[in-house]
Parts: sequence; C-alpha cells; structure tokens
Amino acid sequence: MDEYKAEILQQWLDKASDDLRAAEYLSTMRHPMPDEIICFHCQQSAEKYLKAFIFLQDIEPEKSHILEDLLTICQKYNAEFSTLLSKAILLTRYGVMPRYPNDLGITNEQMKTAIQYAKDVQEFVLQVIKNEQEADTNEQ
Repeated sequence: MDEYKAEILQQWLDKASDDLRAAEYLSTMRHPMPDEIICFHCQQSAEKYLKAFIFLQDIEPEKSHILEDLLTICQKYNAEFSTLLSKAILLTRYGVMPRYPNDLGITNEQMKTAIQYAKDVQEFVLQVIKNEQEADTNEQ
C-alpha cells in the first residue's frame, strides 16, 4: 500500500476510534446521561470502520449512514461481514434521528448494547484489515 493510501486509511480508523472513545466517555456521565448522543457516536464509529474497509478496497465510500448498505459493499470483498448484519441494523437507527429534536426513548441497556456493537464492528474490521495487510505483505 502506498504512503498516501495508508495515511487516508489511518485517518478513517482514527475518526472511527474517536467516535467510539467519545461514546465510552459520555457513558460515564451522571444524570442526565446523553443516551441518544452516545448511540449516535456508536453508529458513526461503525460507519467509519466500514468505510475504512471500503476505502482499502480502492473504492470511494458512498455518503450513506445506512450501515446495511455499507455492509453489502464490504461483503463483496469478504463474505464474513454478513456476521455484522444484526448489529448494523440496530446501529443504523442511531445514525440520523439523534441529531434532531425527538425522543427515541433509548434505555440504558440499549445504550450499552450500542457501545458493545460498535466495539464488535471495530474489532472485526481491524482484524480483517490486519489480515489483508499481512496477506499483501506475504505476496510481495
């Protein structure tokens, strides 16, 4: 991978990590806990991790907050991304609605689940990227 591509990939991964760390930090707040904002950051983290993988495939990630659509693209390159589908469906719900005045009625348990799902996406994508990079290195 050339230096420019490696730098842009790292920027995607850093932004994704920042969103997840923000969600985790906000989850330590006392009442009122910003459950909706925490879930928004979880969705954003998952979205950016998926887009990092898409970018790694030399594809410009589409401007979509629908994680299922991004997963469909990812699955063209690695079928194992299908294991994230149920998590993507739940997280997609938090991609837009929390940014506007409304009450999603998110419970503390749902917020904790969103954080865990975002961590699961993080772990999965980082492992897949690591595996691809190792495979590329072995081919050279």
